Amino acid sequence: MSWLEKLLPPKIQPTDPNERRGVPEGLWVKCPSCETVLYKTDLEHNQNVCPTCSHHHRIGARPRLNAFLDPEGRWEIGQEVLPVDALKFKDSRRYPERLKEALENTGETDALVVMGGAVHGISLVAAAFEFDFMGGSMGSVVGERFSRGVECAVEQKVPFVCFTATGGARMQEGLLSLMQMAKTNAALTRLARKGLPYISVLTDPTMGGVSAGFAFVGDVVIAEPKALIGFAGPRVIESTVRVTLPEGFQRAEFLQQKGAVDFICDRRELRQKIAHTLAMLQRQPADAVI
Repeated sequence: MSWLEKLLPPKIQPTDPNERRGVPEGLWVKCPSCETVLYKTDLEHNQNVCPTCSHHHRIGARPRLNAFLDPEGRWEIGQEVLPVDALKFKDSRRYPERLKEALENTGETDALVVMGGAVHGISLVAAAFEFDFMGGSMGSVVGERFSRGVECAVEQKVPFVCFTATGGARMQEGLLSLMQMAKTNAALTRLARKGLPYISVLTDPTMGGVSAGFAFVGDVVIAEPKALIGFAGPRVIESTVRVTLPEGFQRAEFLQQKGAVDFICDRRELRQKIAHTLAMLQRQPADAVI
Protein backbone atom coordinates (compact mmCIF):
# COMPACT_ATOMS: atom_id res chain seq x y z
CA MET A 1 0.00 0.00 0.00
CA SER A 2 1.43 3.42 -1.03
CA TRP A 3 1.76 6.38 1.32
CA LEU A 4 -0.99 8.18 -0.60
CA GLU A 5 -3.44 5.30 -0.09
CA LYS A 6 -2.69 5.36 3.65
CA LEU A 7 -3.74 9.03 3.85
CA LEU A 8 -7.01 8.53 1.97
CA PRO A 9 -10.09 7.38 3.95
CA PRO A 10 -11.00 3.72 3.52
CA LYS A 11 -13.53 2.95 0.86
CA ILE A 12 -17.09 2.55 1.97
CA GLN A 13 -17.94 -1.11 1.82
CA PRO A 14 -21.17 -1.88 -0.02
CA THR A 15 -23.84 -3.34 2.21
CA ASP A 16 -25.21 -6.78 1.52
CA PRO A 17 -28.85 -6.40 0.46
CA ASN A 18 -29.61 -9.78 2.06
CA GLU A 19 -28.18 -8.68 5.41
CA ARG A 20 -30.86 -7.67 7.90
CA ARG A 21 -30.13 -5.28 10.72
CA GLY A 22 -32.61 -5.61 13.56
CA VAL A 23 -32.95 -4.36 17.11
CA PRO A 24 -31.45 -6.81 19.63
CA GLU A 25 -34.08 -8.90 21.37
CA GLY A 26 -35.05 -8.25 24.96
CA LEU A 27 -34.54 -4.46 24.97
CA TRP A 28 -38.21 -3.53 24.68
CA VAL A 29 -41.38 -4.75 26.38
CA LYS A 30 -44.95 -4.22 25.18
CA CYS A 31 -47.39 -3.50 27.97
CA PRO A 32 -50.30 -5.99 27.73
CA SER A 33 -52.70 -3.41 29.17
CA CYS A 34 -52.08 -0.18 27.24
CA GLU A 35 -49.84 -1.68 24.50
CA THR A 36 -47.18 0.96 25.08
CA VAL A 37 -43.70 -0.14 24.00
CA LEU A 38 -41.43 0.29 27.03
CA TYR A 39 -37.67 0.23 27.39
CA LYS A 40 -36.99 -2.80 29.59
CA THR A 41 -34.40 -1.06 31.76
CA ASP A 42 -36.78 1.83 32.50
CA LEU A 43 -39.53 -0.66 33.36
CA GLU A 44 -37.24 -2.50 35.79
CA HIS A 45 -36.25 0.77 37.45
CA ASN A 46 -39.97 1.40 37.97
CA GLN A 47 -40.34 -1.99 39.74
CA ASN A 48 -41.95 -3.49 36.62
CA VAL A 49 -44.93 -1.13 36.79
CA CYS A 50 -45.97 0.48 33.50
CA PRO A 51 -45.35 4.26 33.77
CA THR A 52 -48.21 4.91 31.33
CA CYS A 53 -51.12 2.89 32.75
CA SER A 54 -49.67 1.52 36.05
CA HIS A 55 -50.17 -2.08 34.93
CA HIS A 56 -48.24 -4.36 37.31
CA HIS A 57 -46.04 -6.71 35.30
CA ARG A 58 -44.93 -9.88 37.04
CA ILE A 59 -41.63 -9.59 38.89
CA GLY A 60 -39.16 -12.22 40.11
CA ALA A 61 -38.59 -13.12 43.74
CA ARG A 62 -35.12 -11.58 44.15
CA PRO A 63 -35.88 -8.30 42.33
CA ARG A 64 -38.96 -7.97 44.53
CA LEU A 65 -37.06 -8.58 47.78
CA ASN A 66 -34.21 -6.33 46.62
CA ALA A 67 -36.71 -3.51 46.09
CA PHE A 68 -38.56 -4.22 49.33
CA LEU A 69 -35.84 -4.78 51.92
CA ASP A 70 -33.31 -2.26 53.17
CA PRO A 71 -29.94 -2.79 51.42
CA GLU A 72 -27.98 -3.47 54.61
CA GLY A 73 -28.13 -6.48 56.87
CA ARG A 74 -29.86 -9.06 54.67
CA TRP A 75 -29.37 -12.79 54.95
CA GLU A 76 -31.00 -15.72 53.16
CA ILE A 77 -32.85 -18.48 54.97
CA GLY A 78 -33.19 -22.09 53.83
CA GLN A 79 -31.19 -21.82 50.61
CA GLU A 80 -29.52 -25.14 51.45
CA VAL A 81 -32.88 -26.98 51.21
CA LEU A 82 -33.09 -28.48 47.71
CA PRO A 83 -35.80 -30.48 45.91
CA VAL A 84 -35.60 -34.26 45.48
CA ASP A 85 -37.58 -36.64 43.28
CA ALA A 86 -38.95 -38.76 46.13
CA LEU A 87 -41.75 -40.25 44.01
CA LYS A 88 -39.67 -40.83 40.85
CA PHE A 89 -42.37 -38.88 39.07
CA LYS A 90 -42.67 -38.72 35.30
CA ASP A 91 -45.38 -37.20 33.13
CA SER A 92 -44.35 -36.07 29.66
CA ARG A 93 -40.91 -35.46 31.20
CA ARG A 94 -39.09 -36.56 34.32
CA TYR A 95 -39.30 -34.31 37.36
CA PRO A 96 -35.49 -33.78 37.61
CA GLU A 97 -35.50 -32.57 34.00
CA ARG A 98 -38.12 -29.96 34.83
CA LEU A 99 -36.17 -28.87 37.90
CA LYS A 100 -32.99 -28.50 35.86
CA GLU A 101 -34.77 -26.42 33.21
CA ALA A 102 -36.33 -24.18 35.87
CA LEU A 103 -32.90 -23.68 37.48
CA GLU A 104 -31.37 -22.70 34.14
CA ASN A 105 -34.20 -20.26 33.36
CA THR A 106 -34.40 -18.55 36.75
CA GLY A 107 -31.12 -19.16 38.55
CA GLU A 108 -33.15 -20.31 41.57
CA THR A 109 -33.12 -23.77 43.17
CA ASP A 110 -36.85 -23.64 43.95
CA ALA A 111 -39.90 -21.40 43.87
CA LEU A 112 -39.50 -19.56 47.19
CA VAL A 113 -36.80 -17.16 48.39
CA VAL A 114 -36.76 -16.23 52.10
CA MET A 115 -34.64 -13.43 53.56
CA GLY A 116 -34.17 -11.74 56.89
CA GLY A 117 -33.66 -8.00 56.93
CA ALA A 118 -35.46 -4.77 57.62
CA VAL A 119 -37.83 -2.28 55.99
CA HIS A 120 -37.31 1.36 56.96
CA GLY A 121 -35.45 0.11 60.03
CA ILE A 122 -38.13 -2.38 61.15
CA SER A 123 -36.64 -5.88 61.41
CA LEU A 124 -38.59 -8.68 59.76
CA VAL A 125 -38.42 -11.86 57.69
CA ALA A 126 -39.75 -11.72 54.12
CA ALA A 127 -40.54 -14.47 51.60
CA ALA A 128 -41.30 -14.12 47.89
CA PHE A 129 -42.41 -16.64 45.28
CA GLU A 130 -40.59 -17.04 41.95
CA PHE A 131 -43.43 -17.71 39.50
CA ASP A 132 -41.07 -18.57 36.64
CA PHE A 133 -39.87 -21.60 38.63
CA MET A 134 -42.48 -24.19 37.63
CA GLY A 135 -45.32 -21.70 37.99
CA GLY A 136 -44.35 -20.86 41.56
CA SER A 137 -45.74 -24.23 42.59
CA MET A 138 -45.51 -25.27 46.24
CA GLY A 139 -43.59 -28.47 46.91
CA SER A 140 -41.69 -29.76 49.90
CA VAL A 141 -38.88 -27.21 49.55
CA VAL A 142 -41.28 -24.27 49.44
CA GLY A 143 -43.05 -25.55 52.55
CA GLU A 144 -39.77 -26.13 54.41
CA ARG A 145 -38.28 -22.75 53.49
CA PHE A 146 -41.51 -21.00 54.43
CA SER A 147 -41.62 -22.80 57.80
CA ARG A 148 -37.95 -22.01 58.49
CA GLY A 149 -38.62 -18.37 57.71
CA VAL A 150 -41.52 -18.28 60.14
CA GLU A 151 -39.47 -20.07 62.83
CA CYS A 152 -36.69 -17.52 62.34
CA ALA A 153 -39.24 -14.73 62.82
CA VAL A 154 -40.46 -16.41 66.02
CA GLU A 155 -36.91 -16.79 67.37
CA GLN A 156 -36.03 -13.16 66.62
CA LYS A 157 -39.49 -11.89 67.64
CA VAL A 158 -40.01 -10.03 64.36
CA PRO A 159 -42.91 -9.88 61.84
CA PHE A 160 -43.21 -12.13 58.80
CA VAL A 161 -44.18 -10.88 55.32
CA CYS A 162 -44.91 -13.09 52.31
CA PHE A 163 -45.38 -12.12 48.65
CA THR A 164 -47.34 -14.86 46.87
CA ALA A 165 -47.18 -15.54 43.11
CA THR A 166 -48.12 -19.14 42.43
CA GLY A 167 -50.29 -21.57 40.53
CA GLY A 168 -50.74 -23.81 43.59
CA ALA A 169 -49.46 -27.23 44.64
CA ARG A 170 -46.71 -29.03 42.70
CA MET A 171 -48.25 -32.09 41.08
CA GLN A 172 -44.86 -33.80 40.64
CA GLU A 173 -44.66 -34.26 44.42
CA GLY A 174 -48.20 -35.57 44.89
CA LEU A 175 -49.35 -35.89 48.50
CA LEU A 176 -46.03 -34.49 49.75
CA SER A 177 -46.99 -31.21 48.11
CA LEU A 178 -50.49 -31.13 49.58
CA MET A 179 -49.08 -31.70 53.08
CA GLN A 180 -47.32 -28.33 52.85
CA MET A 181 -50.65 -26.52 53.28
CA ALA A 182 -50.99 -27.90 56.81
CA LYS A 183 -47.28 -27.46 57.53
CA THR A 184 -47.15 -23.78 56.59
CA ASN A 185 -50.43 -23.01 58.35
CA ALA A 186 -49.17 -24.68 61.53
CA ALA A 187 -46.02 -22.55 61.41
CA LEU A 188 -48.13 -19.39 61.15
CA THR A 189 -50.18 -20.55 64.13
CA ARG A 190 -47.00 -20.60 66.22
CA LEU A 191 -46.22 -17.09 64.96
CA ALA A 192 -49.68 -15.89 65.97
CA ARG A 193 -49.39 -17.42 69.45
CA LYS A 194 -46.30 -15.27 70.00
CA GLY A 195 -48.30 -12.19 69.02
CA LEU A 196 -46.11 -11.46 65.98
CA PRO A 197 -47.69 -9.92 62.86
CA TYR A 198 -48.02 -11.76 59.55
CA ILE A 199 -48.65 -9.65 56.44
CA SER A 200 -49.69 -11.43 53.25
CA VAL A 201 -49.22 -9.64 49.93
CA LEU A 202 -51.18 -11.26 47.08
CA THR A 203 -49.71 -10.69 43.63
CA ASP A 204 -50.62 -11.93 40.16
CA PRO A 205 -51.42 -14.81 40.26
CA THR A 206 -52.16 -16.36 43.66
CA MET A 207 -54.03 -19.62 43.18
CA GLY A 208 -54.51 -23.18 44.42
CA GLY A 209 -52.94 -24.65 47.54
CA VAL A 210 -51.08 -21.47 48.51
CA SER A 211 -54.28 -19.42 48.62
CA ALA A 212 -55.95 -22.26 50.55
CA GLY A 213 -53.01 -22.78 52.89
CA PHE A 214 -51.69 -19.43 54.07
CA ALA A 215 -52.25 -16.55 51.65
CA PHE A 216 -55.56 -15.43 53.20
CA VAL A 217 -54.75 -15.93 56.88
CA GLY A 218 -52.58 -12.84 57.31
CA ASP A 219 -53.28 -10.31 60.04
CA VAL A 220 -53.31 -7.88 57.13
CA VAL A 221 -53.99 -9.06 53.58
CA ILE A 222 -52.78 -6.72 50.84
CA ALA A 223 -53.16 -7.20 47.08
CA GLU A 224 -51.53 -5.60 44.07
CA PRO A 225 -53.91 -3.97 41.57
CA LYS A 226 -55.84 -6.36 39.28
CA ALA A 227 -54.00 -9.44 40.60
CA LEU A 228 -55.69 -12.76 39.80
CA ILE A 229 -56.51 -14.39 43.14
CA GLY A 230 -58.48 -17.52 43.94
CA PHE A 231 -58.40 -21.30 44.26
CA ALA A 232 -59.53 -22.72 40.91
CA GLY A 233 -59.13 -20.63 37.77
CA PRO A 234 -62.04 -18.79 36.11
CA ARG A 235 -62.17 -21.20 33.15
CA VAL A 236 -62.39 -24.21 35.48
CA ILE A 237 -65.19 -22.56 37.47
CA GLU A 238 -67.16 -21.62 34.35
CA SER A 239 -66.90 -25.12 32.92
CA THR A 240 -67.99 -26.59 36.27
CA VAL A 241 -70.95 -24.38 37.20
CA ARG A 242 -71.82 -23.55 33.58
CA VAL A 243 -72.42 -19.91 34.42
CA THR A 244 -70.73 -16.87 32.88
CA LEU A 245 -68.67 -15.19 35.56
CA PRO A 246 -69.00 -11.42 36.18
CA GLU A 247 -66.39 -9.08 34.77
CA GLY A 248 -63.38 -8.76 37.05
CA PHE A 249 -64.21 -11.98 38.91
CA GLN A 250 -61.29 -13.20 41.08
CA ARG A 251 -59.40 -9.95 40.60
CA ALA A 252 -58.03 -8.03 43.58
CA GLU A 253 -60.71 -5.33 43.37
CA PHE A 254 -63.48 -7.96 43.34
CA LEU A 255 -62.05 -9.69 46.41
CA GLN A 256 -61.71 -6.38 48.23
CA GLN A 257 -65.43 -5.73 47.67
CA LYS A 258 -66.21 -9.17 49.14
CA GLY A 259 -64.02 -8.57 52.20
CA ALA A 260 -61.27 -11.09 51.41
CA VAL A 261 -58.61 -8.39 50.91
CA ASP A 262 -58.02 -5.54 53.34
CA PHE A 263 -56.66 -3.06 50.81
CA ILE A 264 -54.98 -2.76 47.42
CA CYS A 265 -51.58 -1.11 47.17
CA ASP A 266 -49.40 -0.01 44.28
CA ARG A 267 -46.12 -1.96 44.25
CA ARG A 268 -44.08 1.24 44.35
CA GLU A 269 -45.73 2.21 47.66
CA LEU A 270 -45.54 -1.19 49.37
CA ARG A 271 -42.34 -0.50 51.31
CA GLN A 272 -43.72 2.57 53.00
CA LYS A 273 -47.21 1.14 53.44
CA ILE A 274 -46.01 -2.08 55.08
CA ALA A 275 -43.58 -0.17 57.30
CA HIS A 276 -46.44 2.05 58.50
CA THR A 277 -48.66 -1.00 59.06
CA LEU A 278 -46.01 -2.88 61.05
CA ALA A 279 -45.20 0.21 63.10
CA MET A 280 -48.89 0.52 63.95
CA LEU A 281 -49.25 -3.20 64.80
CA GLN A 282 -46.12 -3.20 66.95
CA ARG A 283 -46.59 0.33 68.28
CA GLN A 284 -43.06 1.32 67.44
CA PRO A 285 -41.62 4.07 65.20
CA ALA A 286 -40.49 3.29 61.65
CA ASP A 287 -37.32 5.19 60.72
CA ALA A 288 -37.73 7.67 57.88
CA VAL A 289 -41.45 7.00 57.36
CA ILE A 290 -43.13 8.22 60.54
